Amino acid sequence: MRFIVIGCGRVGAGLARVLNLQGHEVFAVDKDPTAFERLGPWFKGQTVTGVGFDRDVLMQAGIQRADGLAAVTASDEANVVIARIAGQVFHVPRVATRLYDPRKAEIYQRLGLQTIDPTTWVIHRMAELLSYTQLDTVLSLGRGGVEVVEVEVPPLVVGRKVRDLTVLGEVHVVAISRGASTFLPTLGTIFHVGDLIHVAVAEGSADRLTAFLGLT
Repeated sequence: MRFIVIGCGRVGAGLARVLNLQGHEVFAVDKDPTAFERLGPWFKGQTVTGVGFDRDVLMQAGIQRADGLAAVTASDEANVVIARIAGQVFHVPRVATRLYDPRKAEIYQRLGLQTIDPTTWVIHRMAELLSYTQLDTVLSLGRGGVEVVEVEVPPLVVGRKVRDLTVLGEVHVVAISRGASTFLPTLGTIFHVGDLIHVAVAEGSADRLTAFLGLT
């Protein structure tokens, strides 16, 4: 796949290297040619010097055939302009935008932009590490408002039904892995020894789930 990374700071350079190592065709764009030094000697992609929202620069980076674009410059405003040009003018299928000011997140979402806020992500991740439980978070949805966790069924829950762990709007068992298969349970499904359950948990309800499971 072909990806364009606009902004070759630490985040942009790291993203470009990872995508390149995964075997993708990568174009790194930055107005400062010295920024490409962060890519390292093993980077096999291409570099384009110029302003990320300049049409000629984007064309040089092959935006007409791009499968995805990441706008990760040091400016929220520039990132938004780049993302809107990529999505609305060139119809790039996947566009992600780095966001420094979380207060602007709602505005950008109204514009249909997929934003990544490193500060908010770090806050949630640090809180998760500091308040570690036996629940293993495998997916965070939105801005951490809902998490999907997995945990092996403890002895207290074996023989009970999915409905016993269900709290409407707070806790829902979404899947059960049993042996070599994973399936969607019903409220009447009974937990077996060795089951690995996947649970969607609303923010603030993790303690309630751990209490149900007898993990507190």
